[in-house]
Formats: sequence, structure tokens, C-alpha cells
Amino acid sequence: MALSSSSPVVAPCRFLCPRATTASRDILSFATTATRRRLLLSTATTTIAAAMAASSSCKVIDSHLHVWATPQQAKEEYPYFPGQEPTLRGDADFLLECMSEAGVDGAVIVQPINHMFDHSLVTSVLKKYPSKFVGCCLANPADDGTGIKQLEHLIVQEKYRAVRFNPNLWPSGQKMTNEVGRSLFSKAGELGVPLGIMTMKGVGPYIQEIEELCRDYPATTVILDHMAFCKPPTNDEEEKAFSSFLSLSRFPQVYVKYSALFRITREAYPYEDTAQLLSSVISHYGASRVMWGSDFPYVVPECGYKGGREAISHVASKIPVSQSDLEWILGKTVSQLFQGAWVTP
Repeated sequence: MALSSSSPVVAPCRFLCPRATTASRDILSFATTATRRRLLLSTATTTIAAAMAASSSCKVIDSHLHVWATPQQAKEEYPYFPGQEPTLRGDADFLLECMSEAGVDGAVIVQPINHMFDHSLVTSVLKKYPSKFVGCCLANPADDGTGIKQLEHLIVQEKYRAVRFNPNLWPSGQKMTNEVGRSLFSKAGELGVPLGIMTMKGVGPYIQEIEELCRDYPATTVILDHMAFCKPPTNDEEEKAFSSFLSLSRFPQVYVKYSALFRITREAYPYEDTAQLLSSVISHYGASRVMWGSDFPYVVPECGYKGGREAISHVASKIPVSQSDLEWILGKTVSQLFQGAWVTP
């Protein structure tokens, strides 16, 4: 069942024009990422501070990030999946440092591809910090159906609170709507856990599968990761895909992660062109079905974790987004989905 919000719906904002001057674009062409961030944010300090202060009364929750073992941990206890060795630091200690600096109170840890279906590392983090993190496991769509039992074990025994579908992991030539996929999708609804979908190739190739699953299993809450990888449309095909993504709002169980902004932008930090996306999503889904996520640790080399958090307030100020809606996006939506999490004992 969809959550209702008393916050006003923001009118759609059609395709905002970049506000950078020719001179600033020339500067950005050769500046480093860190310099670009300082330059652009220097003009937005007041709006960011005001927006963050407005949302300070509510907990800030990151709805999407990953952790994985250090090389030493991988050698001793939590091995990487062959061929998926990480190139970035992504251990829990580093994450906690970043969250503290950015003023983020809690997060949803999504099982990383680096450990594939071995959830032992993430499970250890969840058990060490039970009031800080909620776990989202990775669905195993193996033909033999073993992933269905694993899903139930992770949810019931290991206390994971969500599951992720990665369609790229399905056997070659098969869809998420095959027998195993439908069983996994249905099981998530039976267990009462949201199911995130990562459409890394864009929403277009998967829209019919998503619609079929939502229609056939309305009890399963669905979360579209990273805005279903929709960037600001530049042609008819992209407009069609974005419209299809927005049309999924007709299913009341569908939520959206306004996350990993660096993946859905066509501009440099602070990703102002994503304002058009955010405005459209709020107008179709309502802020109570939208949530922010950083995509740590991938965000770190892009703009820094704190920078990723600050970008949300900056972009929201361009539409603008009401204080109430911003609170939903920064924490209330995900907190309502995972009731009982992030509650101080």
C-alpha cells in the first residue's frame, strides 16, 4: 500500500536550462572534480545551508549504498567473487567516517556484486551496527531455484529487510518474469520486504517485465534504483523511456530512489540538470514515494560522500522543493518503508 503524504505536490518543472555562463563552462572544462565542486557550491552556500537546516529536525537516511571487505578481510574471511575485486575502498569503517562528516544518521546497505551471493560480510556489518544499518540482499535467479530458499533464510534468519533484482544476473536469454523470477518476486511480497530493481541498461528494455510483475503481484513493494537510470531526455527514444518510468507511478506499490546522481546527470557537480527529473518524479509519485541514496563508495571519487549529500539540497533549491517534501526525500520515506529501523534505543 502506498504511503500518503500531506505535503503539497510540486508542479512539474520542464527541462531547466543550465545556468552556467560561458566563462564558468570554460573554467569547468579544465578544473578537477574537487575544484568544480568548490566553485559551484560557493554560489549556493546560502541555499544549501537553509535547506539542510530546514531538514535537520528529521533523521537523514541514505537509502542506497554498499560495503565490501578490505583486501585483508577478503584474504582472511570474506573473499571477493572472482573477477569482481573492487578498485575503491568500501569498508564499513570508511563509510561510518563519511556518514559522520555528512550528518547522515543511517543507511540501507545493498549487497554488492563484489561478494555476489555470499552475504557474510554485509551480515557481519548489520549485526555489528543494528541501529545504524538495514540490509538489502541480492536475489539469486539460478535455474535450480536455490535462490528462493536463500532469500527466505536471509530475510527470516539474518533479518535482511529488502531484496534486489539485478536482471543482468538472470541466465542468458531469460527474463525477470520467468518462473524463478516470479517466485522470488512473490516471495518478497509474502515476506513483507521491498524489492529494488537495478535497470543499469535503462528502463526501456525492462518496462514490460516490471509492469507485468507489479500487476500480477501487487503485494510486493517495488523500488526503482537510481531513477531507473533515466537521464534528462535528449531525444524521442529517451523521452519515451522517461515517460514509461513516470507511468509506473500508477502502481501504488512503486517507489523511486533519487540516488547516484552522478549516474543520471549530463553535467558536472552539483548535477543541476537532475532538477528536471526530481520535479517530474515528485509530481507523479509524490515525495512520500521518493528517497535519496548516495551509492557509496562509488560516489566518493565523483564528488565525495558529503558532496553527494549536499547536492540533494542544492538541486532541490532549484525547483524549489518544499521543506516537507525534502524531509520525505532525505529520510521519512525510507524510514516509513523500514519501520522500526534507525530508532535510538
